[in-house]
Amino acid sequence: MKLRFAVPEDAQALLDIYARYIHTPITFEYDLPSREKFARRISSTLERYPYLVVEEAGKAVGYAYAHPERERAAYQWNTELSIYLAPEAAGRGVGRALYSALMELLRLQGVKTAYGVVTSPNPASEGLHRALGFRLLGVHRNAGFKDGVWYDVLWFEKSLAGYEADPAPVISVGQLSPQEVERVLDALS
Repeated sequence: MKLRFAVPEDAQALLDIYARYIHTPITFEYDLPSREKFARRISSTLERYPYLVVEEAGKAVGYAYAHPERERAAYQWNTELSIYLAPEAAGRGVGRALYSALMELLRLQGVKTAYGVVTSPNPASEGLHRALGFRLLGVHRNAGFKDGVWYDVLWFEKSLAGYEADPAPVISVGQLSPQEVERVLDALS
């Protein structure tokens, strides 16, 4: 297992993973984005946050990324996480490694709180969040409608760092030292 940053050229391999979820309630997106649109999402995310891929034998088997939890400046110390795994990666610690690396990089950036937003029911994702120390904040009832069904959404929260009175602004992932990034990715690969 090898963790690395995604690049726009990974779009098709990651879309192949994501496509398995498009007709499920795990994503509330109705249609599979184009490869070009997905590549732009990767590039856009990497301007500020980590977007990680895990490979086995040179093949992408999962990915995870962070994005703003909300847009206003006062929320800059929060982020929402997303993760998708190929079926062969499920239940083998791949998700734990991806999420752990993602959260460590975010902590180094200065992020204080990570949120996981999970369509219910999703026992695998709920279990991953709980196993990694997230706590359930609440339930948004009937928050999403897909394929003729209303779904609840669970909000999980995890503190990544202390909450000092005068926090430094969150830095972009590109401002982290290459040595720090390599240490995190190598430790969890």
